[in-house]
Amino acid sequence: MNAAVASLRERIGPAVLMGAGVVVVGIAGYVFIALAGHAFSTADAAALVSFYLIVSIIGPGVFVGLEQETSRSTSAWLAGGRSFRIVARNAVVVGGGLLAVVTVVLAAIGPLLTDEALSGQWGLFVAILITVAASTVMYLVRGLLGGMQRFGGYAATLVVEGITRLLLCVAIVVAGNPDATFYAISIGLGTVLAVVAGLPWLRKPHAGAVTDLAEISDGAGVRAMTRRLVLMVAAAFGFHLVGNLAPIVVTAKLGAADTPTAAAFASAFVLVRVPVLLFAVVQAMLLPALTKAATIGDFVTVRSTLGKFLAAVAAIGVPTVALAFLVGPQTVELFFGAQVRLPNGVVGLLAIGTVLILITQVLMPALLALGKNRIVTVAWALGAVVLVGSLSLPFSPMEAGAWAHLAGCGTAALTMAASLVNAVRVRADSWPDRR
Repeated sequence: MNAAVASLRERIGPAVLMGAGVVVVGIAGYVFIALAGHAFSTADAAALVSFYLIVSIIGPGVFVGLEQETSRSTSAWLAGGRSFRIVARNAVVVGGGLLAVVTVVLAAIGPLLTDEALSGQWGLFVAILITVAASTVMYLVRGLLGGMQRFGGYAATLVVEGITRLLLCVAIVVAGNPDATFYAISIGLGTVLAVVAGLPWLRKPHAGAVTDLAEISDGAGVRAMTRRLVLMVAAAFGFHLVGNLAPIVVTAKLGAADTPTAAAFASAFVLVRVPVLLFAVVQAMLLPALTKAATIGDFVTVRSTLGKFLAAVAAIGVPTVALAFLVGPQTVELFFGAQVRLPNGVVGLLAIGTVLILITQVLMPALLALGKNRIVTVAWALGAVVLVGSLSLPFSPMEAGAWAHLAGCGTAALTMAASLVNAVRVRADSWPDRR
């Protein structure tokens, strides 16, 4: 009995820790937006929401690929009894190059981004640069921790990141006369302290791993990691771009003439994304089974696991859409201090877009497990094209943003679904005894 309990704790414990960490970070994000709506002018609130969405696109959208590839490479090297320092060294080189590219792009679009989405506040642009630089190191550390299966350290980075951001935001607002730039920099400081929290777990030696660095083959390792990273970054960036671009564009289109509506739309957009946070915990528990089943050709388990994911989407998504249509605008006013009541239909459309994002979060790992990395990238690219094109619909900026978000997410979901059905059929045919 004790052995069974210990085994259960070993399987569930990491998922609980990781889930708790994700929830803390998510709560901190919503508090950041909520306090911005209550403590700042409508112009500053809209700019701060745009800032938050921009760093959400660039941070997770770009550097989560670095985390995934570092984690995969670390796990593979350690399985062969080799030192994780080799992967760490290669990851630092690749991550540094990625940060350099992102910084150059940001510098090029800085004036446009600042004038259109950040209400001309260059301090917020500096806060973006700080957060992006810190995110590079944070995702690198998390990749190493994940590959070494030191989930306690990984969870610590999440908890510290969330709690730091939460406390700093509250402290800045409570102190009175809050400054938008200092408020935004609290996001970057939380990221920095998350890195510090994870370092002690990296200092512990890994059992069975060698420490002789003479076997390093930097050139080949860096090139291989870079090739894999490109696909991962493209897919992750596409997901975050399609998932977060609409309110940024709406804020830019409305401009200073209608900042209350821009702030209300952005706040509603953030509000309906709550299910994405909740669903991350479900993913952490079910994805390993999906990957294992696809690898060994057990497509009965693949189909049943996909069914469980989609059932979870329905259980979370249907109530979300219903509540968004019924009381979405009133909830935005209550929690985010919105000064404009949005149409119920607009909030409802945003909620449907969230459900479509949840569906892609089911389909995307299934495609990756089947080796269809390029399809994932193509799906998000098509979604981005449709979203940008739909933003020019002959509606108000707010209505066009809601429909564009729905169209972009829907395009990505349909592309992935069609490819997955075909991929499972083809792979099942090649494993005739395991359909």
